[in-house]
Amino acid sequence: MSMGRGRAAVPAALVLCLVLLLHNQVAEAAVYKVGGAGGWNFNTIRWPDAKHFKAGDVLVFKYNPSLHNVVKVNKRGYRSCVTPRGAKVYQTGNDRITLARGRNFFICNFPGHCEAQMKIAITAT
Repeated sequence: MSMGRGRAAVPAALVLCLVLLLHNQVAEAAVYKVGGAGGWNFNTIRWPDAKHFKAGDVLVFKYNPSLHNVVKVNKRGYRSCVTPRGAKVYQTGNDRITLARGRNFFICNFPGHCEAQMKIAITAT
C-alpha cells in the first residue's frame, strides 16, 4: 500500500513544482507606462531606448481617447504609418497590451500622428 502512495506523491510534487514555476514566470512580467509620466503622446519614438523588454511584459498606453489611439501594426505599417487591414485598434485611453516575443510595433493612426513620431518599435526577448 505504501508503494501506491509513493508513486502518487511524485506526480503531485511535480504538479506543485510546475505551478510554482508558472507562478514565478508570471510574477516576473514587468509593467511599463509607455512614454513615462507624459503617457502615449508625440515624440515617444525613443521611449523604448535602453529598456530591456521580455515576452509577457505589459505596456500600458495612457492617453486621451478623443485625441489618440493605439494600433498594433506590422513592420510595414510601422514604417509607412499605414494601418494594415485587420490590425488591432485600441481606443480606451488606458490600454494594456502584453508583448509577444520578437518585434512589436505600435502607432497612433489619427491623421498625421504617426508621421509626427507617435509610434514605437519594441523587441521582446
